[in-house]
Formats: sequence, C-alpha cells, structure tokens
Amino acid sequence: MNSRFLLRKKHSLFPLPSSQYLHATTATILNTMASQSYAFFHPPKCSAAREDGPRNNNPNKGSSIKINGTSAAIAANIACPAFPSPASVTKSIPIKENRQNIPTEKQTVDAFRQGLIIEGGVRYRQTLVIRSYEVGPDKTATLEAILNLLQETALNHVWMSGLLGDGFGATHGMIRNNLIWVVTRMHVQVDEYPIWGEVVEIDTWVGRSGKNGMRRDWLIQNRLTGQTFARATSTWVMMNQQTRRLSKMPEEVRDEISPWFIERCAIKEEVPEKIIKLDDSAKYVDSNLKPKRSDLDMNHHVNNVKYVRWMLETIPDIFLENHELSSIILEYRRECGSSDVVQSVCEPDEDSIPRDDNINILTGYSLASEILDDCGLAGTFDKWPTRYTHLLQIEGKQRNEEIVRGRTTWRKKLSNTLT
Repeated sequence: MNSRFLLRKKHSLFPLPSSQYLHATTATILNTMASQSYAFFHPPKCSAAREDGPRNNNPNKGSSIKINGTSAAIAANIACPAFPSPASVTKSIPIKENRQNIPTEKQTVDAFRQGLIIEGGVRYRQTLVIRSYEVGPDKTATLEAILNLLQETALNHVWMSGLLGDGFGATHGMIRNNLIWVVTRMHVQVDEYPIWGEVVEIDTWVGRSGKNGMRRDWLIQNRLTGQTFARATSTWVMMNQQTRRLSKMPEEVRDEISPWFIERCAIKEEVPEKIIKLDDSAKYVDSNLKPKRSDLDMNHHVNNVKYVRWMLETIPDIFLENHELSSIILEYRRECGSSDVVQSVCEPDEDSIPRDDNINILTGYSLASEILDDCGLAGTFDKWPTRYTHLLQIEGKQRNEEIVRGRTTWRKKLSNTLT
C-alpha cells in the first residue's frame, strides 16, 4: 500500500497545533474580540419559551434545552446583555468590510485559514487538505486545482500583511493610484501530484523583479514528510485599471511591498526560455472558444486558470490518458474579455519523441520497428512527443491578437509506465 495513505491512518488529518501556535491563535482571537466595539453574532433570546407559545404547561419545571452548555432555566434568570442590534451595527459599518473583516495591520496567525507568517515575518505558509472536487479520475490533484491554490495563497499572504485594499490583491497605495496586478510570466514544475485527502503546506513569498516588477514564488510540500510536490515562480507588473496600460511602480507602493521581499527563488532560471509564436498552420487547432461569465475574475477579465484549460484541451485525449504534465511555462501578452472569441493552437515538438519508447514487455529490450511491423504490433507502442508549444489568441477580422504563449512538458504516468 502507498506509504502516503499509511501516513494518513497513523496521523490525524487535522493535527493539533503546537502550544505556541495555540497561544498565538488564542491571543489573536482575544485581541480581535477586545478591539471590536460591536458583536458579530445575533444575541440569544432571554427566554426558553417558543415564540409561538410555551411548550411546557408546568411553569415550575425547568426546560431541558441547553444553550452553550447552560440550561435554559438558568439562562432565563440571567439578565439579557445589552448587545447592539444587527441594524445598528450595519448602519455604521459597511457591509462588505463587516463580512470580509480585512485586517488593517499585519497579522502573524490566521486560525481560520490555518495560515502563518514565518521566516522573519515575511514568508507565508498555509496548511490545507486536497478536497474531492480538486482531484481528477486518478484521485490526484488536477493542474487547475494547483493553480487555484497558488492564487489563493498569494491573496491570503497579502491579506495577512495588512496591505490588502478592496482590489484583487491590490495594496492601499495601488488603489489610490488606480492600479491592479497583472501576471506577465509563470513557470510551474510538478514533481508529483498530491492525492485526495493529503495534507499539504504551501509556502509563498515575494521578491524584486527589475525596477517596476515583483516576483512571487511558491513551494508545495507534504506536511508530514516534507516531500516536495511542486514549485512555481511568477513575474507581476502593475496596470492602470482604467486605461488598461502598464504602469511604473509608484514610490508609495514600493515602500509598502519592499519590506516583504526575499531574495530566494523556487525555480532558478538564469536564462528564461523564450516561447516561439505559432500560427494557424499548427497541428492542433481549436477555434470559436467563448468565455463564460463564470470564467471572469474580480478584475473582469478571464481568469488565468481558464487559459490553461483552453490550452490543454487541444492535446489528444489518448495522450492525456497516459501522460501527466511535469512543467508549464506561460507568457502573458494581453487580457481576454467576456466578448472575445478565442482560438487555441498547439504544435508538438517532434524532437522530444523518446528514442527508446518501444519496450519489450517480457525482456525490457528495445524492439526494432521492422520486427514490430512483422508481428503486427505496430501502433501498440505509440510514440508521442513530450513537449508542446501553445498559443491562445483572440480571433479578429483584420488580425489575431495574442493572449498567452505556453510551453508544456510531459511524462508518462507512473501507473501506466511499462517496466
């Protein structure tokens, strides 16, 4: 049996935090309660009787109903606390702020998200469980699920920094300058996909990228063993929300985020790989793709994860059944709106076809192609390229406009590898 399954039987799926974590969590909760001048919950009724009339005809007999561990009979004798009504609360506090409860100061512990600020108070770590709707038919996390987790932990990192405004990860200084973040490049490497129910830790941190950019990295590991599942790096720049043009980083924004920079890279890229541009003559073409409303993010353009889905759908299903993605590089050119019509093109790299893909099941030795043909086995050991180049573009009357270029690398699934 897989040792990763055995570990989950031996250890609790939700391991208790250390005493230090508990003390920090308790202190955070108490400080939050003490700092609020209003209640976040509805006050309990001061009577055990039902609103439509008493259920117990004997007024001297106490009710067996429990309220927070105290009998209703005892609770009825306690004076009702002077909680403000929900209406009085919402009059003075904006509904969105009341529901999101975005911190205005740096937090070190987030008990609800199981998040921590570590490494000198600048690196973020979140513990989570791979859920059933995040896995595919083989019970391993999908690439889309991993990309969504990267995006979520990045936003939670900004949330805990105390810099988050009302934008999609934008700081207070960015909001004052009408700026938003846009990703220009992302590189994800997957060593192994986590399985359903596995407890993982995701670390994320930021660093400098040139004069006006920011780099964000991630590391996904098994919480119990420390095994690395995936690592990722990305480059971000700022765009004016109204003009949709790239912008220089204002000094007030630089002052906000630079104290969080770490000079560490999850993936070392001395010379980033350049991706060639494809055209309509590519081997695989999928046209007339239209974004749905559910594909849009909070900035009102198509979410980055949707781009990856469109890219991978051009690859033949027979290849996807026996292979899994090990690396993806994305170069973003422009955003895609709800009214755009998209075309996805894909070209396999013929030079990436494995040379020794034809293996004798019994001996393990390579079989000559002519022997396979004579035995009628040609086609049984299909050779597939392991690298593909991708392009998403907006279909236009005059010319097509690039959305994102991609490069994917694949490997055979372990369960389907001939040994």
